[in-house]
Amino acid sequence: MKKLVIILSGVLFLCVCATAQNPAQNAAPEAPLKAGSQPVPEPEPVIEMVFVKGGTFTMGCTPEQGSDCDDNARPAHQVTVGDFYIGKYEVTQKQWREIMGTNIRQLRDNTGEGLPLYGLGDDYPVYYVSWYDAQEFLARLNDKTGKNYRLPTEAEWEYAARGGNQSRGYKYSGSNAIEETAWYYGNSGEGGSSNLVAHLVGTRKGNELGIHDMTGNVWEWVSDLYGDYGDNPQTNPEGPDTGWLYVLRGGSWFYHAKPMLLSFRGNNDPMIRTGHIGFRLALSPAGDQEKFK
Repeated sequence: MKKLVIILSGVLFLCVCATAQNPAQNAAPEAPLKAGSQPVPEPEPVIEMVFVKGGTFTMGCTPEQGSDCDDNARPAHQVTVGDFYIGKYEVTQKQWREIMGTNIRQLRDNTGEGLPLYGLGDDYPVYYVSWYDAQEFLARLNDKTGKNYRLPTEAEWEYAARGGNQSRGYKYSGSNAIEETAWYYGNSGEGGSSNLVAHLVGTRKGNELGIHDMTGNVWEWVSDLYGDYGDNPQTNPEGPDTGWLYVLRGGSWFYHAKPMLLSFRGNNDPMIRTGHIGFRLALSPAGDQEKFK
């Protein structure tokens, strides 16, 4: 078992986890068709997306975040994003199975580390997925639907988590009270126990745009490589051009309150798979998707 020391915004964590294999090696084999038979078209997966009207906001360590902000959330700076859609919920285990043909046990087993499951069921978030696994899911989903789903940029993620142009300036996504909006270390025990797990998506209060679990439940990969903030205004930033760590946002059931802050920035190796990292989908409006391909 590999032990990886991860630094999330200056906080040192010890994570028992595994690096990903080639996603193509993990795909379930297709059953051969009988002579004369025709493949039965599979229904398109149901993915609820929320439209986010673009706008300008202050990204990073804003006053309502208090004294808990880490240095990598500074300086606060002005960012403008265009219109986009974002998943109402984190990608679920059912959605993963429908697209990839593998289930959460197989994802866990792919780590080769004998790790436990942290929530099992169709409407639980998928986890044990690397950034590259998420990219493979997106490629297959887009091939199936003819759309251009993608990961949100870090700026889009924070803008949506803050409530977009409906923002009320909360500390967490949808509330100043973490218990209302997040599954985190303080409340994620199964049945009130100390056995901490992920929970069904959408069972905590949504934010101003009706988006759920952007605070807590599982960390969410975004598309950006990790890098320092600058203080110049930006329009539709996509992160640095170079680097090797990718940004994680939102905190998880496994962490205390600080990583739940809207400004908190985590990062990790894109090949890592853990029981508390998943992802959420984004989609550009029709006619505005070329730049994200």
